[in-house]
Amino acid sequence: MNILVTNDDGINSAGIYALVMALKEIGNVIVMAPLGEQSAVGHALTVSLPLRVTEFHKDGDFFGFAVSGTPADCVKLALRTFLAEKDLPIPDIVVSGINHGRNTAVNVIYSGTVSAATEATVLDVPAFAISLTSYHPKADFSVAANFAKRFAPYVVKSGLPKGTLLNVNIPACKEDELEGISYTRQGKSYWDDMFERRLDPQERPYYWLKGHYILEDKDEDIDDIAIRQNKISISPIHYDLTNYEFLDEMRKGWKKDF
Repeated sequence: MNILVTNDDGINSAGIYALVMALKEIGNVIVMAPLGEQSAVGHALTVSLPLRVTEFHKDGDFFGFAVSGTPADCVKLALRTFLAEKDLPIPDIVVSGINHGRNTAVNVIYSGTVSAATEATVLDVPAFAISLTSYHPKADFSVAANFAKRFAPYVVKSGLPKGTLLNVNIPACKEDELEGISYTRQGKSYWDDMFERRLDPQERPYYWLKGHYILEDKDEDIDDIAIRQNKISISPIHYDLTNYEFLDEMRKGWKKDF
């Protein structure tokens, strides 16, 4: 099995290292990830600057290819051009992560990790994003990595509908504390945030985003609720953003002669 791995925390992050080491036990892994952190860049693509690709080594060994762009750039570049240039195989699956922090509810919109997997589905390659629901600087990614190792072959074998990816969130707990898997809906929780005005040493103002997370959901089949119960949350999501219910309402009741 050929696996393309990317992320949004950067090629030197602990999460991608744990993921790659686990997936190498089950297949041929190619890493193409941002050179630096690209958290919360969403599905941004680089269109006004060239993309540079450099070989990245870790502990003296070749690890993968670092890209001077976004997570979506990495996937598009790999699948459309770079892998063919290097005579590398087209992947059977794209795995994006392991993200340092949850990607649930509204976070999905901002997430570069999820967007990298989304770009793979746009290009007809099955994909899933995987996140650990911890922001601790010394977070243990082993549980998430072990799950990805078991899950990737199953996704390849089972297949996914066109345009659909899987968003996986792993509770920050020990393996024996997991309470199973829940197939979930994307929740409606959100960040209540603002920009705090501060001054730099030269007394010039700057702004820093801050806020706290508002848990809106209570239903058992919601992503945020599942992880709070120590369950692995797996949500099928897609990039069709149409509100079909309101579209029908518009077609039936809205004027067409503005």
